[in-house]
Amino acid sequence: MGAANLFEHLFQSQRSASLAILYEGRQITYEELRAATVQTAETLSALGIGAGDRVGILLNDSPEFITSFVALISLGAIAVPINLALGKHDQTFILRDCGARAAIIEAHAVPDLFPTTESWSELQDLLVVCRNQEPVPAAGAGVSAQAFHLASRQSLGSRFPISSSGDLDAFILYTSGSTGEPKGAVHTQSDIFYTNETFCREVLSLRPDDRLFSSSRLPFAYGLGNSFTFPLLNGLATILCREKPAPEVVGQVFREYRPTIFFGVPVVYRMLLEHHRNGNLLDTTSLRLCVSAGEALPAQLGEEWQKTFGVEVLDGIGSTEMLHMFMSNHAGEARYGSSGKLLAGYQARLIDHEGAGVAAGEVGNLWIRGDSAAGRYWQRPETTAETFVDGWVRTGDLYRRDADDFWWHMGRSDDCFKPTGQWVSPIEVENVLLHSSCVRACAVVEGRDQDNLSCVCAVVLPASDKSDPAMNEQELRALCERELPRFKRPRRYVFVSELPYTATGKLQRFKLREQLRGNSLSP
Repeated sequence: MGAANLFEHLFQSQRSASLAILYEGRQITYEELRAATVQTAETLSALGIGAGDRVGILLNDSPEFITSFVALISLGAIAVPINLALGKHDQTFILRDCGARAAIIEAHAVPDLFPTTESWSELQDLLVVCRNQEPVPAAGAGVSAQAFHLASRQSLGSRFPISSSGDLDAFILYTSGSTGEPKGAVHTQSDIFYTNETFCREVLSLRPDDRLFSSSRLPFAYGLGNSFTFPLLNGLATILCREKPAPEVVGQVFREYRPTIFFGVPVVYRMLLEHHRNGNLLDTTSLRLCVSAGEALPAQLGEEWQKTFGVEVLDGIGSTEMLHMFMSNHAGEARYGSSGKLLAGYQARLIDHEGAGVAAGEVGNLWIRGDSAAGRYWQRPETTAETFVDGWVRTGDLYRRDADDFWWHMGRSDDCFKPTGQWVSPIEVENVLLHSSCVRACAVVEGRDQDNLSCVCAVVLPASDKSDPAMNEQELRALCERELPRFKRPRRYVFVSELPYTATGKLQRFKLREQLRGNSLSP
């Protein structure tokens, strides 16, 4: 796939009049999207942005995000998507870490992120996307122009798109920070096409009338495939929404745009079910398929969704390093609680803590191999060497494979612990706790008991704010006595009003461990 060129694949002449994007009441065709992409590229080229330049994209899910991404990599530059839901610290960290030459940003985000010239002297250009007659806001860094309303442009003519190998650096996706500081995984255009030929072809089996909608945002690997590359590489329509995917927003999208495939993460599926149960009926009649990723989908949650709406949720696992999913359940044979089966085009193996393979049915560290893998982390040679080993990627996940070739996620290797000399997988304990009606959500981490000994600690978000913690704990202890061996049963319960999640909906267990050590967890 060395000659892969995203621009040419997206904008094939036979699909020019077809619907590409549904967005805020607009219907945008492929021809209109192509024209906007060329205009964006002309704007960028006029500013001198070209081969190898890193450019941050700080945009909501929108047509402008897609045109910016395609224009940048078609000029030979390197796109660096950054989620606006991240905190200012993480956003500025990513811009500095990648050495951004410029940034394309929503107008409303400029004053907070770029307050002084001195702070952002390293950025040569700041392109602002203004909507609905928004004025260009003042900023410390020199605002060059409005990215999509620039009066003076130069024609690129036959020089666009730049003819380049699909194996050159094209974009950098930063990890979500669920285990600490984000790292930039460097991908090529070829990686995009590989995920389309693997997960998209095998699991989604797209149909001509499909409309795809994802609650996970475009700056992340999962959302980039769901909302952009899978629908548009196949000439279909994507539904974009720049608002935060709150239950009422998702419900409105379902009613107005009638998606056929919905992509979410477990916390979003939980919120939608609660919203529905509270009388805000969710119209899922257009859906033929739902997909979950980001973290393991609890079996109870998947079963409840299918029972309520009659639509399967296909859970799988992917990573920023692998660009999208490499394991997934399949329609008609979903096994809730599992990550499904290994996809064609990928290899997997399980390794113990000493580096040897594990016996059938045993738990091991998951290593994965496939041609969508990133080549390295941006300017992190030591971490690159630890993660990318002889063509394999060490995922940091613990898995077991059963006799039917279904793979079961047992937790992150750095989340598992040995309180009594035997390994405890947080996910296994959490799946038991979630079967209780008094639990809305939960996280299991290593804690300390009254004697300061290591123990299993359950941090629980109650189903009702008015419930009695003592009664809840009594019920959960009885449940765990029935379902778990003694060494896996929580000895300590902490009831809280919220749990920490990343912008991608991943549970941040490391923050809970830190809060437990500092005695700062409170209801």
